[in-house]
Amino acid sequence: MQVDFAIELGADDETLEFPWVAAEAGPRYYDLKRHPELLLSIAEASRFSELAEFLSAVNSPTSLFETAKCDAWSSTEMKPEEDIFGATCKFGSYVDLVLSSRDPRVLFSEHEQLVIRPTELLKRVPEIPAAAEFLVRRCYYTEPESRMREGFYVTTYVFGYGDDELQSRQQWAIGMKLVENALRQSSMTGK
Repeated sequence: MQVDFAIELGADDETLEFPWVAAEAGPRYYDLKRHPELLLSIAEASRFSELAEFLSAVNSPTSLFETAKCDAWSSTEMKPEEDIFGATCKFGSYVDLVLSSRDPRVLFSEHEQLVIRPTELLKRVPEIPAAAEFLVRRCYYTEPESRMREGFYVTTYVFGYGDDELQSRQQWAIGMKLVENALRQSSMTGK
């Protein structure tokens, strides 16, 4: 499994407001940590059971994390660095993770360790046609009294590769389970 992490804190890099609000007709934020029954309200989780399992695990009471956003998709567009997989199709997803505890949300060093530890663990797994990337990004947390507090969050990308959508989705599912386990293990060692 190919795995890496990056820090994206530049002026043009993506940011997140948490919790986020969208238009009434579009996607919206669901607090799965405190209301796990809302998992069925997330269209992507309904379509992809592997994503639902990942979201359930990451939002469990014992997890350090909760989720903010997610998506999953299939594509035949490959980047040059993906040529190593020799695939014609990829299946991918992203999940935005925030720390459940409010105080560590503003600590860069905490987030840096949150991407280093699972990256190190995943570099030890056998070679499979899958990839994961962890990105530390800037987050603006809405605090009580509508105050904004600047901090960080982690975007987790997972891709599976194959000759068709079914094969790439199967590799993605394995990658998702490996990332879930790495996050769980690194959370335990990070306490």
